Amino acid sequence: MAKLVNLFVHVLLTCCVLVLASGSSGNLPILSFDEGYSHLFGENNLMIHRDGKSVHISLDERTGAGFVSQDLYLHGFFSASIKLPADYTAGVVVAFYMSNGDIYEKNHDELDFEFLGNIRGKDWRIQTNIYGNGSTSVGREERYGLWFDPSEDFHQYSILWTENQITFYVDNVPIREIKRTKAMGGDFPSKPMSLYSTIWDGSDWATNGGKYRVNYKYAPYVAEFSELVLHGCTVDPIEQSSTKCDNAQSFKSIPTGITSEQRTKMEGFRKKHMQYSYCYDKIRYKAPPSECVIDPQEAERLRGFDPVTFGGSRRRHGKRHHRSRSSRAEATSI
Repeated sequence: MAKLVNLFVHVLLTCCVLVLASGSSGNLPILSFDEGYSHLFGENNLMIHRDGKSVHISLDERTGAGFVSQDLYLHGFFSASIKLPADYTAGVVVAFYMSNGDIYEKNHDELDFEFLGNIRGKDWRIQTNIYGNGSTSVGREERYGLWFDPSEDFHQYSILWTENQITFYVDNVPIREIKRTKAMGGDFPSKPMSLYSTIWDGSDWATNGGKYRVNYKYAPYVAEFSELVLHGCTVDPIEQSSTKCDNAQSFKSIPTGITSEQRTKMEGFRKKHMQYSYCYDKIRYKAPPSECVIDPQEAERLRGFDPVTFGGSRRRHGKRHHRSRSSRAEATSI
């Protein structure tokens, strides 16, 4: 009987691993808002839908809004289907991210999806970033366009975080992979984090370095969230340990690589849609940070896209901005 139970557990964990590695929420449980999340700020600007599993947050002249997971997690798969505001959205920032800044004020970790609004007729952009051990002075931003209008319908955005790898997905297509290296040391996020979703006014930096600001005549700006997935190793906030992970070993078994088919899709996405990568920014870094793997074709394409930043011919007039959560590179292009 014990052997049968062990076999069942092994099969169950293997299925979970395969689903997580694919970047798809698949059959993972979708939590109701009250099961997994709490209001963070702007309570009047947060509305839970009748199904209890969908929520929208809005930005107006008074405030933005946000929510946060009730639990801390150490590794796992985190996902949401999101529909962004339409029309003029310059200066609006919608974020779906993990952080422990409320616990580790000076050495926090962070994994970011940031959605950057734009002027009418220009597209939303996505920015991804990671911080480990408070390494905010070393921004690891990448910025992309999309192959769809994210304000027309819901699209899935996912983060897979393991002990040695972080992968960002859009509609199950991997768009960025970060592998832990010895040189990164503590800069690789490794402490328990909560999951956050927020909408806020980033007028000072988000669109062309602050040139285009939030115009509140178009408010409220509404971001809708559904299919909320929190599938990770929960951690006791006081003990800072996770019996669940130690016993199951499930998340330590997630493959460290992505499939060849996924890699082809990722390379295609990056070739068509990547607009910025810190690894190639010769203004910020004289030499690429240690974890960067330089692709000559990628370098050439970005140099053509922005010869100043990626060719290092002259210095930009932009400056870094420090905001409520952490400092990041300017989003200079529209």
